Amino acid sequence: MKRSTSRKHLTFFMSVLLSMIVYLTSCEKSDSPVEVISDDTTKPGIVTDVKVENLNGAAQITYKLPDSKNLLYVLARYNINDDRVRESKTSYYRDTIIVDGFAAEKEYEVALYAVSRANIMSDPVVVKVHPKTPNYILINEGLQISPDFGGANFFGFNPNRVPVSVHLLAFDNATGKYEEQEPEYISGDTVDVSIRGFDATEHKFGVYTTDRFGNTSEIRYVTLTPLFETLLDKSKFYTYRLGSDSPIGYGWEFRYFFDGSLSDPGWHTLSAPTKQGTFGLGVTAKISRFVLWNRLPDMYGYQNPRKITIWGSMEDNPRDSALPANTPPGTVVGDWVNMGNFVFPNPPSGLPANQANAADNAYAAAGINFKMPSTSPLTKFIRFECTQTWGGLDYINAMEISVYGSPQ
Repeated sequence: MKRSTSRKHLTFFMSVLLSMIVYLTSCEKSDSPVEVISDDTTKPGIVTDVKVENLNGAAQITYKLPDSKNLLYVLARYNINDDRVRESKTSYYRDTIIVDGFAAEKEYEVALYAVSRANIMSDPVVVKVHPKTPNYILINEGLQISPDFGGANFFGFNPNRVPVSVHLLAFDNATGKYEEQEPEYISGDTVDVSIRGFDATEHKFGVYTTDRFGNTSEIRYVTLTPLFETLLDKSKFYTYRLGSDSPIGYGWEFRYFFDGSLSDPGWHTLSAPTKQGTFGLGVTAKISRFVLWNRLPDMYGYQNPRKITIWGSMEDNPRDSALPANTPPGTVVGDWVNMGNFVFPNPPSGLPANQANAADNAYAAAGINFKMPSTSPLTKFIRFECTQTWGGLDYINAMEISVYGSPQ
């Protein structure tokens, strides 16, 4: 029975294979890798009634479509700079096309074609556009450059929320050249980036921006003296326990959170309505940044902090207050002011948190830097509030924190 069944299966598959071979050999071989979706080779009519609205580095063009039944899309072809041609397409369902990527605020010619389903192009309709200042130039020219802790800060706005790269430069006296750090990629409405690692003596810095079309702005240069920054002395830190601070679990006291050691124990709390702890700095300081080490090996998981709010107080003996979550910086609650909200970065590899690879873990194990807003006030106390752990748990575990700034 088994042999008979096998023969039947073999006969069936052979007949199917023979049918496929007959079908395939009966088909004509195509001379082009692009499939023609229509045999109608009639040239489409041209677009008419063209109107232009100039935008930053771009233009919006509206038109009336030709009365061509086999129309598929409208193509725009244009130079965006001296040596690069760009094309934009939009389907026949729309009467508008965006042309973008222009390098300068000047006049350009755009050729518009109606294209049929057989890939037949109409005669061109040439329209002139005069885009406004491109976003990458607008952003770069609007940056405010000011002294920052250990370097310079570059602050400005990206009102159109376009993706740009901000490139920061610093003059190296040893080489006599400007050296560039890794670019900062921006797509939000605000630019707030810094270059650091310099002493509080006069230094030369530069900045330029690039966009996704390969356009590059002019370099802006500045000479300034960075603000003094130092690692605050942890030997002066002390636990300042308040009633709403989280209960401690397993003997992992809050003081281990700033004892200078990345070894066990760290800070571990029990389940509670809050995930927070308070400590005094022992000095009055302007905080520039802090570095956080989550607990190995699951730095992107479980009870490790993901979203954080840092509260500060200038009172000598600040009182307890119920701190609301998700408040903007500058919010005052009792003796406390929200000095900044922070999010622990996702794995740099782009992998899901629970699949972080060795390089992701090494990145987090080196400590994550969080820059304090330049508007944050002087403080004597820090209240570390975790508003969300990676695992969404109601307790927290973290190994160490370092605080940088300028003692007053």
